[in-house]
Amino acid sequence: MWRWFGPWRRRPAGAAHLRAGAWGEAQAERFLRRQGYGILGRRVQLGRDELDLVARQAATLVFVEVKTRASEDFGRPRDAVKSAKRHSLSRAAIRYLKRLRARPDAFRFDVVEVIGRVGGGAPRIRHIENAFTLEPHYRIFW
Repeated sequence: MWRWFGPWRRRPAGAAHLRAGAWGEAQAERFLRRQGYGILGRRVQLGRDELDLVARQAATLVFVEVKTRASEDFGRPRDAVKSAKRHSLSRAAIRYLKRLRARPDAFRFDVVEVIGRVGGGAPRIRHIENAFTLEPHYRIFW
């Protein structure tokens, strides 16, 4: 029997792009730990949104978006976080903040770019602190 598999069909769990993303997130986590960040969560799922990493640097809560690329030919990390992605990250951050028991002194959004391949040696890592701000239509009431 012939079947048409439409766009809703899930990719196999071992797909190369999923392995590369998980590898990049692990590299970013190691990098941030060496920089003195405390990692609070990985791949935090909040509704339909996901935060790659949630970290703490001193009294600042940091929401980290990780961009993994094979080479620099695929654009810059700041360009990869477009308006729709900023919106979903802001929505996820608000949900995360509402679940906290204690109010953080400050929070920010960082982007970590990991350039390299799985099993291809040491990657190059770029960290952009405070890469973007919370979307203006979100408000936090404590």
